[in-house]
Parts: sequence; structure tokens; C-alpha cells
Amino acid sequence: MNLRKILAVIIALMLTLTVFAACGDADNGSDVTEPVQTGEAQPEDNADSSGKTEAPAEAGEMKIASLKGPTTIGMVKLMDDSDNGLTENKYDVQIFGTADEIVGLLVNGDIDAANIPCNLASVLYKKTEKGIKVVGINTLGVLYVLSAFDPESAVNTEDPLASIADLKGKTIYSTGKGTTPEYVLNYILTQNGIDPVNDVNIEYLSEATEVAAKMAESTDAIAVLPQPYVTVAMTQNENLRIVFDLTEEWNKIDGSQLVTGVTVVRSDFLEQNPETVAQFMSDYAASVEYVNANVDDAAALVEKYDIVKAPVAKKAIPYCNIVFMTGEDMKTNVENYLTVLYNSDPTSVGGELPDESFYHTES
Repeated sequence: MNLRKILAVIIALMLTLTVFAACGDADNGSDVTEPVQTGEAQPEDNADSSGKTEAPAEAGEMKIASLKGPTTIGMVKLMDDSDNGLTENKYDVQIFGTADEIVGLLVNGDIDAANIPCNLASVLYKKTEKGIKVVGINTLGVLYVLSAFDPESAVNTEDPLASIADLKGKTIYSTGKGTTPEYVLNYILTQNGIDPVNDVNIEYLSEATEVAAKMAESTDAIAVLPQPYVTVAMTQNENLRIVFDLTEEWNKIDGSQLVTGVTVVRSDFLEQNPETVAQFMSDYAASVEYVNANVDDAAALVEKYDIVKAPVAKKAIPYCNIVFMTGEDMKTNVENYLTVLYNSDPTSVGGELPDESFYHTES
């Protein structure tokens, strides 16, 4: 046998003895002082000898988009608590003036959840191929019809807007084209014998603040506005008055609940982070309860987050119908509301009513 073969045999024998020695140590219960590093955390890395976790899991994080108005007013306590490290989850809330600004973020997955108009949620559910789920109703009816009038003018002494039918032939300023204000107004007008296209002139502006500004300088305008912008407009122009509560007008027709805003979560985020979403829903509900019960303190937070000034918020909050309705109650009211819109105009909900998977009824 040549030298190379001899060396090969010796090396093989040494390797064999090393393996047997290692097996013997394991059989004898010897401690392993250098664990194998695989590049992945081992099951025991986060546990002590009793098997208990050494440190709690990191808090969930959510990126949320919300509209500047009642929906965000309901979240101000949640936002403030999160900013002060008082919530289990961390919430990054971005506030936008129009729903259009939120759509792209939601579709592209740049945010995890959003507060948007109810009918828009139905449209996006179809557009994203069931990519979102509604988890709660955050705002009920908040729309009002305002009229500017000249108190010295004789024409106003008999109140020319005694009923919805009296809007015929008028110019109406509104916001929210393609969302709740448009479809609610069109439905109520139609049910009162007014063709929204031919019998009135509806001018849609980009944001509620623009409508409020136009009303502030007018002596004869009519507008559809949500709270708190109703209060903003009336503060700026003492000759404004509320002539119709569209929630009441809606209820006269159908008897169902008018739903303005809902909270949606991306389906994949919900599937991957059920506990984070459940905690978010709990925190949101607590925030809404706080806002409705502590109007003065909530109004200060509303100003802090640059929604509206505190005095305006203080007056508006009791009329904002802020809620956080979940579970079967949420499902029933959203279904009824969307059905009314669908029967009036199928395109308002995306051409068809959403199926059961649209609704996340677990809390």
C-alpha cells in the first residue's frame, strides 16, 4: 500500500472514532457547550429552562388612513394614547381631505386599514378582488342641508325650503362625488320626486372645507355638508341655518340606518395579524366611547390633530353620530344600506352587492 492510501485509511479511522466519541457523549448525558448555529432562531432561544417565554412579543403596528372629519374625530383618543405609548399596538394614522387620496394607498398595500365611505368600501372590495374587509361602522348619518338667507329679505319669511321637494330648481354645493354624500343626496331627491340630473344643479367641490368657504361668503346658497363642517360654516356665517337633517329624511323613506363611514382592513393583513386587528378594534371602540363621554377633552385633541378648532369640535361632536359598531349589528346595517343604494344605482356599490366574506364580524 502506498503512502497516499495509508494516509487516507488513517484519516478515515480518525473520523470514525470522532463520530463514536460524540455519540458516546450524547448517550452519557454530557452538556453541549456550543450549540449548532443554523442562522435561524432555535425554539429554545426565547425560553428559559421552564419553557416560559422570556420576553413578550413586540406590539403590533398598523398604518391607518382616515378622512378629515367625524371618522377621525372618533379616533383622536386612540391616536393620542398611541403617541404617548399607552396602547399595546402602535398606530400610525394619516389624515386626508378626500377619499381619492386613500384609495391608491389601500389598493397598493401601503396602509393596513382605512376609514372610508361605506359605498366606497363595497366598490374597493370588488376592485381589489376581496382584498379588504369591513370590520366596523365608525359614523352614522352626519349630512345636513344648509341654507344661506338674508334675514331682511321678505322672500325668506315664509321659509321657501319647507320640504325636500322645495329644492327643485336650486343650485346645491356638495362634496364627496362618487361617495356617500352624492348617493345619499341623489336617493333622497329621487324619492321626493326630484331628478338629480335635470331638476337641480349640484356642484361638487373637492373638500368640505371648500363648500364651507363658499357658504361663508354667500347670501342665498344651499349646501350639503357633514359635521363638523356644518358647525364651521355656521360659525363663519351667522345667516346660515340647517334646513334638513338627511339622516331624518333617509329614515322617512326607508326606515333603515344611514351609514356614512366604515373601517376596513386589508384581508391579507387581517389574516396575518388577527390579534393586532382585534386589539385595534378594541382600542377604537374605547376611543369612540371616550370622545362621546368627554366632549371638552376630546375637542382639545381634535384641535391638536388639526381636524378643526376645539370650540367647533365641542359644538359638533354631539351631532356627529360617531360610533364603532361591530359584529352582526354592523353587518346588518351595512347590508341594508348598500341594498338601498344598489336598488337606486348599482354602480354606487360597484355593480353588485358584496358577498359574506366582505364582513369581518369577529371582535
